[in-house]
Amino acid sequence: MQPFIYHIGTQGQPWGEAEKQQWLAEQRIKRSYQSDVLSQLSELESQFEVVQYGELDYQAQGFSRYPLFLLKSRNWQADKPLALITGGVHGYETSGVHGALRFAKDHAAAYVADFNLLIAPCISPWGYETINRWNPLAVDPNRSFVANSPAAEAGLLRDYVLALDVTPLVHIDLHETTDSDNSEFRPAKAARDGTVNTNWNIPDGFYLVGDSENPQPDFQKAMIDEVVKVTHIAPADEQGCLIGEPLAQFGVVNYPKKSLGLCGGMTDARFVTTTEVYPDSPSATPEQCILAQVAAVVGGLNYVREQLSAKSA
Repeated sequence: MQPFIYHIGTQGQPWGEAEKQQWLAEQRIKRSYQSDVLSQLSELESQFEVVQYGELDYQAQGFSRYPLFLLKSRNWQADKPLALITGGVHGYETSGVHGALRFAKDHAAAYVADFNLLIAPCISPWGYETINRWNPLAVDPNRSFVANSPAAEAGLLRDYVLALDVTPLVHIDLHETTDSDNSEFRPAKAARDGTVNTNWNIPDGFYLVGDSENPQPDFQKAMIDEVVKVTHIAPADEQGCLIGEPLAQFGVVNYPKKSLGLCGGMTDARFVTTTEVYPDSPSATPEQCILAQVAAVVGGLNYVREQLSAKSA
């Protein structure tokens, strides 16, 4: 099968500035960060301190400024463990953004007695508005959670979290795997990098990506068990894989999060996972996708709370 050849660039040659500018010129605003995300933050001010941790200035690229906000528990106490929930690292992955907000709105109150909560619902607002994986510089934020980050989206949040000088006990990062990963984003990445793209089979259903250096299988299972109440779990393909990775357990594959610069690897949290919802499934509605994200967070926090309770008993 011939690899999909992207329409920008020359096959085998990495993009230069001209190709990046050609790609950027094709991007259009398709929805509103202000209307869809920021408008909801005021409704949460009774439960959370709404903290601006930075701003993205993309005026030079022909767009605008994007203030970056997170939600921080009002009853923050030094003796409570920190649970970090992140969404919208890839702005086009819609249910991650709205799953984080829905958890904050409908479920967070059940956990603030046991955890300090930090929720960053939309890390890449330009990507949210233009339905993109990258930022305007053609950089993937979810390979950029490293020191001296090449993506401000990643660097600003990483700097804020590390400055707290508190290692989260839990970090759940909310993502999607979409059909556009094969039709647009993976071919674009191969073109940008001057490599050959080979598409993978898009899993039909929900799955998790644990940390291969710290897999925590019981934690992953607790989330899968909660999500299955809402939507279906992705089966492995004919090779026993999901997205090209061997299945570690039902509904779970593992990646080396730190070495890849993934959001889930930016701290030394003990319990870490990345959710992956499939919004293009004929068996899942947009609302189910949001509820699956919420269920994963609920399942994960319930598991950790039970572990803490058993340890203190």
